[in-house]
Amino acid sequence: MKQLFDKASDESRWQAVETRDIRADGQFVFAVKTTGICCRPSCRARHPLRENVLFFDNVTAAIEAGFRPCKRCQPEKPPLAQQRIERITRACRILEASDRPVVLAELAAQVAMSPFHFHRLFKQVTGLTPHAWQKALRAQRLREQLAQGETVTQALFDAGYQSGSAYYQQADGILGMTAKQYRQGGKRAVIQFVVGCCQLGEFLVAQSERGICAILLGSHAQELIDRLGALFPHSSLMAGDQLFTRQVVQVVSVLEHPGQHLALPLDIQGTAFQQQVWQALRDIPAGQTASYRDIAGRIGKPQAVRAVAGACAANKLAVIIPCHRVVRHDGALSGYRWGIERKRQLLEIEARQQEE
Repeated sequence: MKQLFDKASDESRWQAVETRDIRADGQFVFAVKTTGICCRPSCRARHPLRENVLFFDNVTAAIEAGFRPCKRCQPEKPPLAQQRIERITRACRILEASDRPVVLAELAAQVAMSPFHFHRLFKQVTGLTPHAWQKALRAQRLREQLAQGETVTQALFDAGYQSGSAYYQQADGILGMTAKQYRQGGKRAVIQFVVGCCQLGEFLVAQSERGICAILLGSHAQELIDRLGALFPHSSLMAGDQLFTRQVVQVVSVLEHPGQHLALPLDIQGTAFQQQVWQALRDIPAGQTASYRDIAGRIGKPQAVRAVAGACAANKLAVIIPCHRVVRHDGALSGYRWGIERKRQLLEIEARQQEE
């Protein structure tokens, strides 16, 4: 964790104790000479007098100095934020190992939390509700089974769907086509598209029968059409009809004014992990940025920084899923699927909009 509190400055540490700053947990502990107890900075116990407080870099050093850990804040354990992430990570592993849907109350009980707090924390950490996360996981399993040539019926069961048309319709919607079409490589799926020009340059907007499935940016219309064909190699591409062309006007408005809401259905296809990353990106407010490391932390996978970058690169919906708001940990602009200058332009547009 980045050092936020100067070791040489006990006053900055004391300020963190006074404000119960949770960011300081894990960076140092404070000990009270009159009680012989050491605590984490965010401890909710009554504050001691400043002259009775000593600071240690870690709980081990405090214990060696003769202090015992507080039973309330338990500084010998990982920081509360880390404990919460570990619980959600454990819940995700439980879901991955289950061959059936797990109801909220059952899942919360397995990680020793109330359903209400578990639901809120799960969405905060992963970007998805437990129900949506399970739905994305089943969709990922279904894609894998169908891609391996498994029969549709067996693939549905192996993916965790219980029999019934309702589950089949859920799978159909997530795949963007029928399960049979997906098993056959997406054959007969029709995608219509429109190409045009806006202040970001050439664009292409494509729509499947489920919704907007691609928004591509570039310099040449034919290049964008070729790219669309590579993304959907087994689909039939056709020029958009008049209705779709009118709808594209809404998309162009969002491209030129990022941060606006697009009132059109989206066909977002991706793995469970990609869906988590993309949802986290959509939670970044216009005019603000986050690092790849920040996003990895928000979805509960702090070590998956490279995988987060890969998910950003796999995004097919430019601006709508705002991967342009992700920067390096030092704030510098990094790679962008649609070009680094276009990324800079988008961020500048958003900055101006925030000033207006």
